[in-house]
Amino acid sequence: MVELKECINFLLSKTELAVHQRFKQILEPHGITPVQCGVLNCLYKEDGLSLKAIADSLALNASTITGIIDRMEEKKFIKRKPDRSDRRSISIFLTDKAKKLEPETVNAITELNSSVMKELTEQEKVTFRRLLRIVTETAS
Repeated sequence: MVELKECINFLLSKTELAVHQRFKQILEPHGITPVQCGVLNCLYKEDGLSLKAIADSLALNASTITGIIDRMEEKKFIKRKPDRSDRRSISIFLTDKAKKLEPETVNAITELNSSVMKELTEQEKVTFRRLLRIVTETAS
């Protein structure tokens, strides 16, 4: 029998929960959640993305991203506009409120990465990220 503490699913789930909780704490003063920070990050890189592009980037399904976008629109972080080239598609744009939040979200991501990986050397951080990508690709 495999020890639970040696099971990759258990280890990854426990790690994800701990990191997610820490990220929630860091973002709470700014009124956003970790997944909303992910949406903002996508839009900071390219404003006006489609729902599908954001969902694909964050590996979320359409119904999940729709709810997230709904809540972000209620908080006035984003606005939806019909796509000029395809009226059936909706593009998502940052509001001024969200644009002003960019430095805080960048700092939050930097703080999270620093705090949860502070015990690792730079080489270990590179290796850790590479290994996580390999495991993700293998499991997909």
